[in-house]
Amino acid sequence: MAIAKMKLVNISAEKEYLDDVLLRFIDLDYFHPEPAVKFIDTVHGLTSMDEENPVTEVLSRFKEICSDMDLDMPNIAMRDKDYDLNKMKNYMEDVYQRYSDAKRVGDDLQKVIQENKDALVTVKNIESIDLNLDDLFDCKYVKFRFGRLPLDSVEKLRYYRNRPFAFKSFSKDAAYSWCIYVTTEKYEGDVDNVFSSLYFERIHIPDFVHGTPERAAETLLDEIENDEKQILHVEDVIKKIKDECREEMAKIKGELEFLDRTFVARKYVVGLGQRFSITGFIDAADVDRLAETFRDLKEVEIEVRPAHSDKRLDPPTKLKNGWFARPFVMFVEMYGIPEYDGIDPVPIVAVIYSLLFGMMFGDVGQGIVVILVGAFLSRYKKMQLGEIMVRIGIFSALFGFIFGSAFGNETMLNPLYHALLGLSEKPIEVMSSAFILPLLMIAVGIGVVLNLFSMFLNMLLQYRKKNMGEFWFSQNGVAGFVFYASLAVGIVLTALFGLPVFNLIYVLLLIVLPLMMVFLKEPLTRKMHHDKMFPEGFGAFFVEGFFELFEICLSYITNTISYLRVGGFVLSHAGMMMAVTMIMEMSGGIVALIIGIFGNVLVMCLEGLVVGILVLRLQFYEMFSRYFNGNGIIFTAIKED
Repeated sequence: MAIAKMKLVNISAEKEYLDDVLLRFIDLDYFHPEPAVKFIDTVHGLTSMDEENPVTEVLSRFKEICSDMDLDMPNIAMRDKDYDLNKMKNYMEDVYQRYSDAKRVGDDLQKVIQENKDALVTVKNIESIDLNLDDLFDCKYVKFRFGRLPLDSVEKLRYYRNRPFAFKSFSKDAAYSWCIYVTTEKYEGDVDNVFSSLYFERIHIPDFVHGTPERAAETLLDEIENDEKQILHVEDVIKKIKDECREEMAKIKGELEFLDRTFVARKYVVGLGQRFSITGFIDAADVDRLAETFRDLKEVEIEVRPAHSDKRLDPPTKLKNGWFARPFVMFVEMYGIPEYDGIDPVPIVAVIYSLLFGMMFGDVGQGIVVILVGAFLSRYKKMQLGEIMVRIGIFSALFGFIFGSAFGNETMLNPLYHALLGLSEKPIEVMSSAFILPLLMIAVGIGVVLNLFSMFLNMLLQYRKKNMGEFWFSQNGVAGFVFYASLAVGIVLTALFGLPVFNLIYVLLLIVLPLMMVFLKEPLTRKMHHDKMFPEGFGAFFVEGFFELFEICLSYITNTISYLRVGGFVLSHAGMMMAVTMIMEMSGGIVALIIGIFGNVLVMCLEGLVVGILVLRLQFYEMFSRYFNGNGIIFTAIKED
């Protein structure tokens, strides 16, 4: 449950073995590489092995072809160094050309079939008319237009009643009127223009259709049937093309992806004359694993050094946490990544988040529901939030036992208390007037403890970094810790036990002196480094420092009072469920059951969301701001790059 210890690793060999090294390097899922530019900019004579990637364009075209062909392929890992890009390009373009030709024939057939089906609808509309279609279309002075018109356009025809045309609607569907309009040769262009403006879609009767509408319909049906058989044949051809090329295309995919990754990996390779090197970080526990990977390549040298041995590089952060804390990495990453030499906040967040959420959302039944929903989301939806819900649901159920609440029912658990503890009823009545003040005091006390804990973590971190000015004099250092702790302890001893703690010596040594050290932090830090304490004069420092000190004192108060929300939401949750229970008692029967279910769901969704956000806010603003800056570099393995 900490930040993994890193080792700085350098892999080097003669350039002739570069491909052999990259062949294994790109599959390392535990190696965090450093770009070559970090080295070549600082040392004369070093070169980057990065070069234009010839695979990118081919791979992009390959993906485009596979997408157009809707080609599903098995995953085949290829590791052939003697590749031929032109051969791969020619093969996949040949396959795609064959597919495109077949697809084009199929699309043309589909278009013809649809045109014939539209024509079939048209001739069926005039089946009752005893006429010959050849005579109809051979008319010289009268012009006929079959087609369909949008229904809203039919209404607009009344605006053109003065135009020389006759209009007849045969049938209607949800969107169109299947119709015909007739005009003369003289006004053909003018009338066609009118109907075109109304989005008339003309349907042409194919040239191979002759005779009566009944005979024309039979001809069209035969043609449609033949074309549909042709479609089936085209689909068989396309399927055959896919089956024939699937395995070879899978090999090409594996080869291209491998080649692409090796060329991308070259940006981490530094040229050293006739040699090359790759530098990066690995977990100290993986050193032997790395050595085993390159053991049979005798020409490869692996050098392992401490993480901070190269001042040009900042070690990445790899978090290692146990079962309980691991899902809470999601919350920490929202804020940032801890520095390599920093403190891993994930276990702290896991414990404190679960405790505070459980306290504010204390209900046995609702806690169990949260656990079940979280388990479902985690197992079947693979959501990390589901794993967090399982953990906070456990704490909700535990605090529910303490508060004696199960789905808002305050008496359901009384037999359990009697059997286990010999009590006649639950030990804590949350909504009791006698409990409200102690609850709020406990909430503030939790805030004081967590603030002091955050200060302690900051002191530990600053001491590690040798920032002694921050360690001794900052508001979150020793001076701030003593001031805040002395003030809190003094208030508790005076208010609860009546002890006269705030005497002159206590106030001067434990409150005034630490506060003055915080006020003089910058001058005292400069003094520790043997610099001038007030380089711009005491007056300028005093004005600025006074207002900063006022802000610091105000922040101590607001940071502490923020935790009153914890007690407030304990009361809020109990109050909302009490309201649901009262409405259920007033209703009775099946209505009461429905109200109970709906009320519990509403409270769980609404208050659960608000409480979850509030606890996260307390973590970010009241705790992280004291000891965690989130400026670390996340560990990213080359295989994940």
